[in-house]
Amino acid sequence: MRGISLLLIAAAVGSCSTAPQSTMRSPSGQRAYDAILTGKVAGAPVSCLPNYNANDMSIIDGQTLGFRVGTGTTYIVHLGQGCGLLGAGNYALLTKQFGGMGMCRGDIAQVFDTMNRITVGSCVVGSITPYTRP
Repeated sequence: MRGISLLLIAAAVGSCSTAPQSTMRSPSGQRAYDAILTGKVAGAPVSCLPNYNANDMSIIDGQTLGFRVGTGTTYIVHLGQGCGLLGAGNYALLTKQFGGMGMCRGDIAQVFDTMNRITVGSCVVGSITPYTRP
């Protein structure tokens, strides 16, 4: 009986992992992902996206965003479940920033329907990985 309860606890803890999940992208999403990262290598994940500009954001799919910062760095931001409508129709991503840290892992992002002015989903910002040219 004790072994079963330990397995249940391990399964519960494992399901709370914030590691990025493998994403099945559409062909167009995969092309966008490949295009934004061509010739770049991944760096160590960071906890916050420094001084980003929403105009430099590319929506790859409902769980992946790309941000071009500066002249050669691209950040890939993985979102949790709930933002799947992002990039479809009149939907925009809203995040609330407090202080000057920018978008950080663990922040809650909302998908907002700009035509009807309602929130249609929300998700947690997951991993943030910088990519630079070698």
